[in-house]
Amino acid sequence: MDEEEEARAFPRKVALAFYAFLMVLGILMYLGWGVFFGSWDLLAPQNIGVYSIVVILIGFGVVGVLLYSRR
Repeated sequence: MDEEEEARAFPRKVALAFYAFLMVLGILMYLGWGVFFGSWDLLAPQNIGVYSIVVILIGFGVVGVLLYSRR
């Protein structure tokens, strides 16, 4: 791989790592909230705000990983 290809691949790797981090952060937030508060129900009215954030994090993470993992 020459220098130009490496220069183009670096931002893609950074973006891929960021989206993978978002996905992992969403999963960890779901697990942490469930363990700390003992609530695993996604549709419970008192937890809908927290789990909406989890869904957004995981959704952006999955879409970003799918988009940036392809060549």
